[in-house]
Amino acid sequence: MSKTNQVKEDTKSVFQNKGSRRNFLKYSGAGIATAGILLMGCEDNENMVPDLDGVVNLGSGDVGVLNYAYVLEQLEAAFYINVVTNLYRNISDVERTMMEDLRNHEVAHRDFLKAALGSNAIGELTFDFSSVNFNNRESVLATAKVFEDLGVAAYNGAGKLLQNPDFLLIAGKIVSVEARHAAAIRSILDSDPKSFAGNDVIDANGLDRAFEPAMVLNAASTFILNKINASQLPTS
Repeated sequence: MSKTNQVKEDTKSVFQNKGSRRNFLKYSGAGIATAGILLMGCEDNENMVPDLDGVVNLGSGDVGVLNYAYVLEQLEAAFYINVVTNLYRNISDVERTMMEDLRNHEVAHRDFLKAALGSNAIGELTFDFSSVNFNNRESVLATAKVFEDLGVAAYNGAGKLLQNPDFLLIAGKIVSVEARHAAAIRSILDSDPKSFAGNDVIDANGLDRAFEPAMVLNAASTFILNKINASQLPTS
């Protein structure tokens, strides 16, 4: 098997459900850095737009879409790192484990996309969580609900914009994890047992929402200090 094919097989195995979450998480960071050889091997910096006046430009084509996902994964990872660092008062063992798992998953997603994008990746963003009271359970869970629901809708809306089927496969595997997160947060935040898939996110056809990037970035901008330029993202 060639080196390229081996990398391809290793990359696809990252998200296959054949082991514990520890087996999944070991691929984050340097462990999956070689994934960039496969995922971005056919891309180049021509898809990127220079950053000007402090504006973060996502770029165009699949690079732009993956950078868009990278923005959201940076946001979620930073949020859950704060949650676990400042655990809210009287947190239960079950909820502590959940928050640690969510942090680990989001960090893995963030690091995976950074490695996949390679030199095309945007830089590290700066976030403002001053509106969140990390000592208060309701504040933390309500914010987590917003982020997870938004993340699911964002990936659903971005799938159609990807041209490379390998990228679409990975995006599908990430959004399925985000949906599990969303359901988990809803299940402990709301006493209504049906809230994990409430009609505020699931329509009459049993389908989840799909948001365009502009809508998602506008909603997320409350927490992101950097200005994001998504003007070159594909629209269809």
